[in-house]
Amino acid sequence: MIEVVFRGRGGQGAVIASKLLAIAFHLEGKYVQSFPQYGGERRGAPVAAFLRVDEREIALRCNIYKADRLVVLDETLPSTVTLNQGLKDGGWILLNTGKPVDHFAFGVQYRLACIDAGRIAVEEGLGSLSQPIVNTAVLGAYARITEEVSLESILAAIDEEVPHKPKANREAAKKAFDLVTFRS
Repeated sequence: MIEVVFRGRGGQGAVIASKLLAIAFHLEGKYVQSFPQYGGERRGAPVAAFLRVDEREIALRCNIYKADRLVVLDETLPSTVTLNQGLKDGGWILLNTGKPVDHFAFGVQYRLACIDAGRIAVEEGLGSLSQPIVNTAVLGAYARITEEVSLESILAAIDEEVPHKPKANREAAKKAFDLVTFRS
């Protein structure tokens, strides 16, 4: 089983990212479970979403406390949350940031990837300059670094579930797939 935690702020699309990734995995014949955890339920408040993926039915019904993957949609969250707490050794941290991978000092027991999803979202007209919607861009990066799900399935999930600016969201995912940098 693969367990993924998405962390972001309200309005960035963390919950939708979890749902889209669940759809993409489902399209590839996997069993999935996706659910959000809200705090203040307002724009800008910290948000978490969880996803489980497996080859067989998932009976587990609880939050994820030791994740295999951590997807961070807001680069200011590392200052407010201990990001790698609850991440398994060897797990991936995918961070939305314009900074290079070498800028971060997460331990060598973690694999780190960085994508400037905010810049990509702004270029594609997703959200605003001050509040870009980065969810589809981070999913393109996720597909590239983990090789667990194909970019084609991510794009199909976008086609199925994203009614607003589907072409721009597809382009954001494709750009991020090509531009993500990582240390494995």
